[in-house]
Amino acid sequence: MFSVGQDWNHRQSLLKQAIKEQKIDKIKDLLYELHSIVHSSRVYKSQKSSFLDEICEDLNEKAFRIMPTSNDVTIAWNIWHITRIEDITSNILIANTNSILTDTWLERMKISIRDTGNAMSDEEILSFSNEIFLEELLAYRDSVGIRTKQIIENLTLEDLKRKFMKSQLNNILTEGGVLEHPESIWLLDFWGKKNVGGILLMPVTRHQVVHLNDCNKLKKKCGNLKT
Repeated sequence: MFSVGQDWNHRQSLLKQAIKEQKIDKIKDLLYELHSIVHSSRVYKSQKSSFLDEICEDLNEKAFRIMPTSNDVTIAWNIWHITRIEDITSNILIANTNSILTDTWLERMKISIRDTGNAMSDEEILSFSNEIFLEELLAYRDSVGIRTKQIIENLTLEDLKRKFMKSQLNNILTEGGVLEHPESIWLLDFWGKKNVGGILLMPVTRHQVVHLNDCNKLKKKCGNLKT
């Protein structure tokens, strides 16, 4: 069973140090390791189960879609949120290309939203969670993970200190990844203050394990609820 304290935190600290010391081979090795933990074993073609695999194992529709208490969100929202943010930050910011999300993906997942979900109310989170198709969400996540893996492979030391152009941040807003809403628009400022190395630390790695840990807790909560 995966443990953030035992299996993640030390590696994240090593990644931060490797970026500081500009050790590109070490950086890539640690990124592969951390990134593989938060994605399905399909992305890295591994025989070992990842943290995401553990969460998805025997995950039923109820646990995927419900909000156990008013202080919670849903597993569906968490997985969408981290996947959409990785798609945006890896592709638009690090690689300076388009994100993976297309109308075809939206049709497959049976949803219409394009943003990260930061500004959603509880009612909107529940509605979204009841609409989205789990298998296609996981397929979208796999595609995002595979693309990010390729981006990691092509990283250079020069990339790590690169800041982002205003046009890249504008592209995120234009394609609907972030909304002009106080709970959403702040992300552009947050990401815009970072360089590539900073984005790799947060949100490409750390942000994802935090939300997957939340998913793990939600799954356990839902397992204790009466049907």
